[in-house]
Parts: sequence; C-alpha cells; structure tokens
Amino acid sequence: MEEKHIASIDLGSSKIALTVARIEGENIQVVYYEETPSEGIRNSYVFNPKMVEDTLRIAIEKAESTLKIKILQAVVNLPRYYVRQETATAKIERNAESGYISQEEVDNLKGFAVDSYPLDDSERQTIYGAVAQSFATEEAIQEPEGNIVGMNSSFLEGNFKVFIGSRRYTENIDMIFNNLGIALAKKYFVPSILPIAVLKPDQQENGVALIDFGAGVTSVTLFTDHILRHYSAIPFGGKTITNDIRNECMISEQVAENIKKAYGGCMKDNLQTLAEKTLQIEEEESVRTRIPVKYLSEVITTRVKEIIDAILYEIQMSGFADQLRSGVVVTGGGANLLNCANYIKELSGYNVSIGFPRNLFSYEGCAQIKDPAATASVAMILAAKEDNMLSCTDKPPILRKTEEAEKKPLSNGEQTEATLAGTRESSERNGRLFEPEAFGPEVEKPKKVKVPKKPKPEGPKIGEILWRKLGNLFEDMKDEEV
Repeated sequence: MEEKHIASIDLGSSKIALTVARIEGENIQVVYYEETPSEGIRNSYVFNPKMVEDTLRIAIEKAESTLKIKILQAVVNLPRYYVRQETATAKIERNAESGYISQEEVDNLKGFAVDSYPLDDSERQTIYGAVAQSFATEEAIQEPEGNIVGMNSSFLEGNFKVFIGSRRYTENIDMIFNNLGIALAKKYFVPSILPIAVLKPDQQENGVALIDFGAGVTSVTLFTDHILRHYSAIPFGGKTITNDIRNECMISEQVAENIKKAYGGCMKDNLQTLAEKTLQIEEEESVRTRIPVKYLSEVITTRVKEIIDAILYEIQMSGFADQLRSGVVVTGGGANLLNCANYIKELSGYNVSIGFPRNLFSYEGCAQIKDPAATASVAMILAAKEDNMLSCTDKPPILRKTEEAEKKPLSNGEQTEATLAGTRESSERNGRLFEPEAFGPEVEKPKKVKVPKKPKPEGPKIGEILWRKLGNLFEDMKDEEV
C-alpha cells in the first residue's frame, strides 16, 4: 500500500500551526505538529506577507529537518473574517438522451454557479468556495445532493451558498508560498470542513451551532441535515481578552497571555478555591503586580459575554435558532478557558460541549494535536486525505552542489498548473465545500442559467450592544471590509 504525506498550515492570528500526517490507505498518523507565534496576521487574514513568510520559512525548515523530508506542497486555510455569504442558483436543460442525472452533471452545475456569480467588484473580491443547499427537478424540489444523482428529468436546478472574500488576502497567501517555493495544493475555507474533525454525524443531522473561538476571530457555523446553512463571524477572540488583561493589569502582552492560559476562567463564583488566589507578577526586579484571580475572571467574563452575545444574536437572526437540537459545540483555543462552555450554556440555554478533534487518526509525539486549538489543522488533513492525487512531501534526493544550484522553484503559474493537475478532480461532496478551481475552464457550460443578484450586504449584524460598546473599533475597520 502506497504511503504519502500531507502538510497543512493553519495561518492563525496568534499562531502558525504546521502539521504533517503520514497517510497509508485509510490510516492517518500525525507525525509532526508545531505551533509558532505568528506575526503579520490580523483577524485571520494576512496583512503583512513578508512577516508571515519569514516566520513560516523557519517553521518549515524545522519540520523538514526533524522529519528528514522535503515539503513540496501544502494545504492552507483562508481568512474567516471579511467574508460574506450570498445565494446563487443555476439551471441546466437536459434531453431524453441524457439518461440519469450523473455526479458529473451535479459537479458541473456547482462549478457554473460559482463561475457565473456576478461579483460586485471582481478585482477586489473572489469566491472562497460554496456549499450546495438543495436541488430541483421536474418532480422534486429541495432535494439534497445525495438524492439527486440517479434521478431523471428534463432539467436540473441547484441552490448554493457562496462565500465571498477579499482577493488581496488570497493573493498575499499565494505570494508567500511562491516565495517559499512551495505549491499550494488547496486553500480551504475552514468553517465548511471543520465538522469532519469535530462533529458527529448525528449532530450535523439534528442541527448544531459550531462556534470556533479563535484568537482574532470568533465565528459560528450552523448545520442541519448535514448541510452548512449559515455562517457569520466577528473580529474578536482570545487576543482581545489578552489585550483586556494587559490593559487592566498594566502588564506585558506575553505575561497577560500566560496568566490567561494558566489561571483564566469565566464565572468567578464557580472558580471554587482558585478564586481566592492572588497572582504576583514580577516583570522587573523593582516592579511587582498583584492580580487577584477573581478580578482576572471579571475581566475575562465581561469580554466573553460581549463576544457570545454577538454570536447568539447571529444565531437568532439566521432563522435556524429553533432547529439546533444538538445545541452548541465550541472549539478553537478560546474553548480552553475555564467554565467557557458552562457560561455559554448559561447565556444561551442550549446544551453546550467542547469540540475536541475526533479519534479519526493516531499521533506520535505531538499530543497538542488533540487540543481544541488544533481542530482547523486536523480538518485540513482529513479533507485533503480524500484527494488521492495529493501528496505534499517527498524524501529529498541527495544532490551535488551544482545540481542544487540548478534546481529552481516553480514560477507562480507553473505552481498553479502543477497543483490543478493533481487536484482538479477532488471536489468536496455531500454538502461540504467545493472550490471554484476544482472546475477548470474545460468544463462545458450548461445551456441555461439563472443567477439572481443579491443586493450588497450592509455589513455584519452583531447586535446593538456590541456596536454601542465597540463602535470606534468597527469604524476603523470599515475601510477594509469586503
């Protein structure tokens, strides 16, 4: 059985996580996982490519040296903020000789819905991906993708949810990897693939809200009947809490982050004996700061309440608030805050659990991969595993110096062609993300299409309470919004 490796890179607001997994058939073994503090990333998007490139170059060299392999390709995540969702429809006419509806026709319809969607500004915007919502034929409406293949009809119509983000942010990612000489095998909009790493099938079927509590962004993705129904995000997370601690206690950011991880928690009255402790911080010989854990909890709880209130507002506005029979699952680094899940339950009334990576893989010497903060990395590995053509690493050949000098990295165009050649057939099915590049220009265009254009959104709805308290910060961000 042939062995291959997959390398995933999670570009986060507080960390860059590099994961390498060995794949042999259905067996997945994570052999490397390393987190590096990130610079040049804000609210999950790359704003300074050079900073990210310098950090990532060191992280990749360390992984290659440790594993004695060469990373040739990688899968990477797209930003989670400055992303809006729209609705697109597409329709094809069929004739009597077409026979049963095939998976190829469904995939072509998906690709055409994405390719033909009218962006407001195609120079500044791009489609991060899309998810099929339902299909219709002569005799059926709102059928899931799993039911539509094999039916017979004179036409096929599909409804899709399209995710639109900044083209500049994707270009920044391309620039980084082009300069590193590493081909981008896949760029994932992680909220659409995160369920395979965190949620059980019955949770996705019965209805669940998956909250990804990251460092720079907190997002919520709603699933019912195994389909992504709604997505939204706000630009606040664990780093916001760290900054609150730093400002309130007048300590450095690194010390604030350390005490948050070690002693931070919500609901001060539920901290038991921990609430009676007082921390003494000595950053310099003559400077000592005393911080009661109870006061630390008050600072954390205040900010967490604002974040969760905004997320609950988004759930309410989605129209699916009453269909979440499996409640809420919270994952990401913020899920590690003491009493975080209990506090969300108190605020929302839903049953709440913490989303750890599911037991779908083994690991060797990297126990951190089982932490909620690593779920994005695990999701990319699991999604990329389904592509039989994708292998991200190889053992480096023994080259003489002259040969090494002649070996040049691929140009951006050559990387793109090489990547698409190996991944063009790997579209995600059963309601998961499919990416526009998975459907190349050789796809024949359907005969007829209907693509209603939605009015330009007014911006994220995050509730009057959050706008009132944090209005100034949002005003500063308006110029960057897609």
